Amino acid sequence: MLSVVENCFSPRTAAFFDLDKTVIAKSSTLTFSKSFYQGGLINRRAVLRTAYTQFVFLAGGADHDQMERMREYLSALCKGWNVQQVKEIVAETLHDLIDPIIYDEAATLIEEHHTAGRDVVIVSTSGAEVVEPIGELLGADRVVATRMVVGDDGCFTGEIEYYAYGPTKAEAVRALAVSEGYDLSRCYAYSDSATDVPMLESVGHPHAVNPDRALRREATLREWPILVFNRPVRLKQRLPAFSMPPRPALVAAAAVGAAAVTAGLVWYASRRRTAGAVLPG
Repeated sequence: MLSVVENCFSPRTAAFFDLDKTVIAKSSTLTFSKSFYQGGLINRRAVLRTAYTQFVFLAGGADHDQMERMREYLSALCKGWNVQQVKEIVAETLHDLIDPIIYDEAATLIEEHHTAGRDVVIVSTSGAEVVEPIGELLGADRVVATRMVVGDDGCFTGEIEYYAYGPTKAEAVRALAVSEGYDLSRCYAYSDSATDVPMLESVGHPHAVNPDRALRREATLREWPILVFNRPVRLKQRLPAFSMPPRPALVAAAAVGAAAVTAGLVWYASRRRTAGAVLPG
């Protein structure tokens, strides 16, 4: 009788997913650089610089000085962009750019967690205005993401209001556990990056997905499962009945992502230089 009562009143659970290189195959916002160029927000040289940043992000390697220079460059690049113009560009290109790079394996996991009665939460360093519509595409229940400051003139100031990165992701997960009643010991988390070790270790079921070298080493030491996702597929191909949300739901302001991702890599690079093999935790 007691076990039945405990089951009826068991705490809620959730699955927390990093976004870039975990659910989708690239950086969610650096992917928009060509669209920003076509929309007149950046010049050809900036496209090349952003492409290099995307390469560094995917490769997972750069020293502290390199990443600091790129962070400063990209922060300056985004400053002054008109938010409405960015929203319009992203609304027009989100389907073509993001839908094809969603991992089939991640979409399947999301479905399985929902079937098991768990909430799905996307926790990403990229900008909220980009992550939220992607979360909607995936059927996520909640989104935690970086927020940029918008000035009275409707343009990005270049300042960050909330930075969803490293330890702050773990803090957000714990805050959601309190507000939503999640039992973190029964929750799941997925990420590709060692910077997310604080988030991964905050749940009972952490998973490394396409891990960078540092996370692979940490996952091996802690005996965390290591998953390989390598099948990007359009949601409409895997779900014939799937239809995109109407345009207004897809409107997004994407300028935050490049600066936020790069700033995060700077933080991790500096920690590695000072802490050696010790990961944040």
